[in-house]
Amino acid sequence: MYIKQFFIDLKLNICFVCKWLWIAFVLGIVCGIVGALFHISIDYVTDFRLSHSWIVWGLPIGGVCIVYLYRLVHLSHEPGTNTIIQSIRQQEKVPVLLAPAIFLATIITHLFGGSSGREGAALQIGGSLATSFGKIIHADQREMSMLIMCGMSAVFSALFGTPLTATLFSMEVVSVGVFYYAALVPCLCSSLISFGIAQLFGCQPTFYQLSIPFQLTPIMSLKLAIFAFIIAAFSIVFVLMMHYSHKCFHQYFHNPYIRVIMGSFMLMILVLFFRQRYLGAGMEIVAEALYHQALPYDFFMKAIFTAITIGCGFKGGEIVPTFVIGSTLGYVSALLLGIDSHLGAAIGIVGMFCCVINSPLTSLMLGAEMFGIQYLTAMAIVVALCYVLSGYFSLYQAQKIVYSKTSVEFINQNAK
Repeated sequence: MYIKQFFIDLKLNICFVCKWLWIAFVLGIVCGIVGALFHISIDYVTDFRLSHSWIVWGLPIGGVCIVYLYRLVHLSHEPGTNTIIQSIRQQEKVPVLLAPAIFLATIITHLFGGSSGREGAALQIGGSLATSFGKIIHADQREMSMLIMCGMSAVFSALFGTPLTATLFSMEVVSVGVFYYAALVPCLCSSLISFGIAQLFGCQPTFYQLSIPFQLTPIMSLKLAIFAFIIAAFSIVFVLMMHYSHKCFHQYFHNPYIRVIMGSFMLMILVLFFRQRYLGAGMEIVAEALYHQALPYDFFMKAIFTAITIGCGFKGGEIVPTFVIGSTLGYVSALLLGIDSHLGAAIGIVGMFCCVINSPLTSLMLGAEMFGIQYLTAMAIVVALCYVLSGYFSLYQAQKIVYSKTSVEFINQNAK
């Protein structure tokens, strides 16, 4: 009896692995190619903007083009990353036209200097491509949810060059407290395939080599705890800025064209005072914090620029700006606490990332892939505390908090 059941289970498991390996393989290739092209396109328009600084004064034109583009493909309700997260948990389909729309809209945003990242577009592109592929193979609703996670992992991996982080991200971010283990094999496969495809196109992984001596002592542990409190406190401020910016723009400017034009004018006024330092994704500021120095107000200004950009209707993502905010706030906080400032910048990225997406395992993997494992203990301390201290706030309000962060309790509530 038991032997027969063993072979039945073994057959089912082998069939599952074989089926999803070829699906993930195909999806990984498609998403890898699209992700690599997206990566190259963003780099190209960013270089163009940096060498033609006058183009930032065309922000209103870029914003109007984005609104028109979404109206043209009948996406007037502006689906975003929240739509992708909801589609996985509620087993809904993602709009097929979302992929080309967010692809072009994010390129326009970066061309004119909007302060946004790439990962939001990556998740939406991945989810849309996966939905299209699911229709081709006649996937049912449960399979479609798994496909969307594969697509998210694949494009995320192609853009950032962090395949393991990309694998865990889509499995952990949807429902806090619930890990979608069934998606591990397909997400890992699609992520690794996509990562390899992106490297063939010349896309380099995101990695920073640090040579900072570090020793964990009781005093250092206390400093890291205070450091985590600072990061968590500002993460709540940043999340509230993002949410209220979006709410205020929609409340006071009902017409999306007027909304994006007003946001563009606000950004251009800020550029007059702070120049173009906080435009675009801002990875050059991250490099400054890790290897040189950061300005004491970098983290706050980047938060303002990003809140206005995303709130008024430009497209992209919030994670790369989060890296900028985490690195610069980490740099300043480390100086105040007597920690190496460059180490503080690295840990700040990981801590802030954990705070805004409520995904501690993904955050630790991000730290390992971006900086190596030599600082993983320090990062683990900060991530653990940040996860609890940041409360139930999240950049993605569609994220479901299934279990309490402070007790073994089923709460099943949406993130704030």
